[in-house]
Amino acid sequence: MLTYREALCRAEARLAKAGVEEAALDAWLLFSWVSGISRAVYFMDRDRPWTDQEEQKRYEAVIGKRAQRMPLQYLTGVQQFMGLDFQVTPSVLIPRQDTETLVEYALQWLRPGDRVLDLCTGSGCIGISLMKLGGVRVWCADISEKALAVARGNGQRLGCDGISWIRSDLLEQIEEKEFDMIVSNPPYIPSEVIDGLMPEVRDHEPRLALDGDADGLSFYRRLASDCKGFLKPGGLLCMEIGCDQGRAVAELLTAAGWEQIFVLKDDAGRDRVVSAVRAGTGR
Repeated sequence: MLTYREALCRAEARLAKAGVEEAALDAWLLFSWVSGISRAVYFMDRDRPWTDQEEQKRYEAVIGKRAQRMPLQYLTGVQQFMGLDFQVTPSVLIPRQDTETLVEYALQWLRPGDRVLDLCTGSGCIGISLMKLGGVRVWCADISEKALAVARGNGQRLGCDGISWIRSDLLEQIEEKEFDMIVSNPPYIPSEVIDGLMPEVRDHEPRLALDGDADGLSFYRRLASDCKGFLKPGGLLCMEIGCDQGRAVAELLTAAGWEQIFVLKDDAGRDRVVSAVRAGTGR
């Protein structure tokens, strides 16, 4: 019968052999998730035999899936974002810390009661975080009904029952107007780049939420062209971008007549957010 330490070491070796970058961390996180054992308890009891055979089988099963490069978050079903726990499935992108840059920037601009439209909402992490932390009214839209189902569940669990959920290809089915802000983390990876991404992304995250067509800018063109009609004068469009897309997206917005265009860098010094203001007297 394996001890806790032996099971953990065996799992770490299996993940390392499969090319998982943080094999030791992932082996531990899955061990703790399956067993419910904390670090403190493990270090006191690491040489204790793992007597619960069902737990051990579950651990071996999830380690096997992680060795196939299924993302850790899809195995545990949870990812933290802005201090909130979001449930995730392979129907949605896994929320990333990079996207917190967008939310933190938006919160500096918003006031309680403002009306916000979140396009390409995925798990709902942006819109839900803005409602929870900013006290704003939120509409969330996504082309995927499966993604919307995940987002709705997150909204209910996090106490955001007032969000309106809309199935829409960007703005096509949006009936409301006069938003104070539109936020979006659209697909922005060039199509030919996707096959070269790490297996966790390439093989498991939804391609629909990744693929920005040939140059990665297809959705930004549509947003730059169409969003002004849905914002109040002086309203803000705020979008996450790829780290090499700041200049190109800013040029699209300039050509479309937006004002006060700003490219914001993330904590690593990479372009991460582009914002622009609809012309007119507003805020």
